[in-house]
Amino acid sequence: MTEAPFRVGFLLYPNLTQLDLTGPWEVFSRVPQSEVHLVWKDMDPVTADGGMRITPTATLADAPAFDLLCVPGGPGQVAVMEDAAVLEFLCRQAETASYVTSVCTGSLILAASGLLAGRRAACHWASRDQLSLFGVTPVAARVVEDGRFISGGGVTAGIDFALVAVARIWGEEIAQAIQLSMEYDPAPPWPAGSPGGAPAAVTARVTEAMAGFLEHRREVSVRAARRLADREG
Repeated sequence: MTEAPFRVGFLLYPNLTQLDLTGPWEVFSRVPQSEVHLVWKDMDPVTADGGMRITPTATLADAPAFDLLCVPGGPGQVAVMEDAAVLEFLCRQAETASYVTSVCTGSLILAASGLLAGRRAACHWASRDQLSLFGVTPVAARVVEDGRFISGGGVTAGIDFALVAVARIWGEEIAQAIQLSMEYDPAPPWPAGSPGGAPAAVTARVTEAMAGFLEHRREVSVRAARRLADREG
């Protein structure tokens, strides 16, 4: 009798950051026992924030129950925080999933669904503080584990999160073999991947460029947090 595959499901939505998804996808797709799905409302290709078009493999209505659910982040996350159909789907999947995970600002979507209340989570550095609006403890780390909930920090941390998840599920040797097969051996040209390492002028430039959008994200986060509080109160 063939053993059932370990089903990994990624939420797909317009204007997400593709590397939030494709980084961990690459890791999980290298596990022989895994079956990886991309889920959205319909089967039409979805356009990521950089223009890449990604095709769903299942819809919210017909997706199988996932063993591991993953929510990526990106600019489109703002709209998803107020999408009742998506939030209900996540809560429904989380009831039976062994692992509920996120990358970057995907943790804000999980927070808006109520799934992270009272837990610790990672997020992109520029929006990490918004987790506290939902009763979530923000943690400045590449990967945060809180029971069956695992979250990755900004964008590239999705690869780290996926390797940690693989190690928990299939063992460190399998995770290390995948890391080696991908030649995942980061050696960035500058230590500018976080505000703590980037020059002050660079941090100021990036922060200024994102200021308008971050304010919009915060407004929606506040609204979503109030809606969640009303629902649970």
